[in-house]
Amino acid sequence: MKKLKANIIFICFVVLMISCTTKLPEIVADVVTETTLHDTDDPAIWVNPKNASKSIVFGTDKNTEGAIYAFDLDGKIIEDKTIRNLKRPNNVDLEYGFQLNDSTKVDVIAFTERERQQIRLFSVPDMKPLDNGGFPVFTDEKGPEANLPMGIALYKSPETDKLYAIVGRKTGPKDKYLYQYHLISDSLGVHSELVRKFGEFSGVKEIEAIAVDDETGIVYYSDEMYCIRKYYAEPLKGDDEIYCFGKEYFKEDIEGIAIAKYQDKGYLIVSNQQAHTFNVFDLKTNAFIKEINLGTIETDGCDVTTAKLGAKFPNGLFVSMNNKKNFFFHDLKKLKLLE
Repeated sequence: MKKLKANIIFICFVVLMISCTTKLPEIVADVVTETTLHDTDDPAIWVNPKNASKSIVFGTDKNTEGAIYAFDLDGKIIEDKTIRNLKRPNNVDLEYGFQLNDSTKVDVIAFTERERQQIRLFSVPDMKPLDNGGFPVFTDEKGPEANLPMGIALYKSPETDKLYAIVGRKTGPKDKYLYQYHLISDSLGVHSELVRKFGEFSGVKEIEAIAVDDETGIVYYSDEMYCIRKYYAEPLKGDDEIYCFGKEYFKEDIEGIAIAKYQDKGYLIVSNQQAHTFNVFDLKTNAFIKEINLGTIETDGCDVTTAKLGAKFPNGLFVSMNNKKNFFFHDLKKLKLLE
């Protein structure tokens, strides 16, 4: 009996040692933000064109009494740019140079407001609403939770300069899961127009994380328990799936997606949620490159910019949600994408 117990103890020790030695080393965050009131989910980075060191990170606080928090690069909350009194804001995205009228272009953030079944649109950095209270989405859906928006990505067409919002939801059919809306500014203000329904769905869990490469006009989204799906973002290029990849590299949920673009190289950085890591893929070939540990737990959303953000983040910035009501900021060089 003593020998058996000794063997069991030895085996447990070996397993423990293996697990310790195979754990990825943590890349420590440069900044951890102040905490939100409820439940962080998804970030978006606005690069200030006049002074990059004054750039803003927006992040959702996903709750019935939720908010879009604004953080400076030290992770401090900017209260006068934070949007409160929202009903479960889920995901947020940002786009530059939206043609508001004949003479004015503005940068904008868009986010889903799940419990009001709508998306919102605000100008940045003055944080003025442009949507007259919100644009309803999935209005033709009657099934339980099929009209509850979650993920959102903005796409500005390099061909037409039109601005689109691509929206995911809590549940839906196995095809035409995503709705794409044209955001139009005219003499009556800004309004939205449904232009297409597209995108396959495995039928398991949901589709939340969406990201668009404006330059190539490609949209990527996480079919959480199945694969990363890849489509054309330009409506006129059709609704056929380009590729479905990456499933074998994730423990369970495939979550937040960020696109890092350099002059001659691009990367897709995707949250491996239950492994508490991120998987990096080559943007052009979609080949797996590596897995990294940034210290976050159960990451939903993430965002990235390769722009130099002053002395604080001279090599660009990667932002990831952490399940302790905060976000982690990493100088992009620490991810060693170019090595």
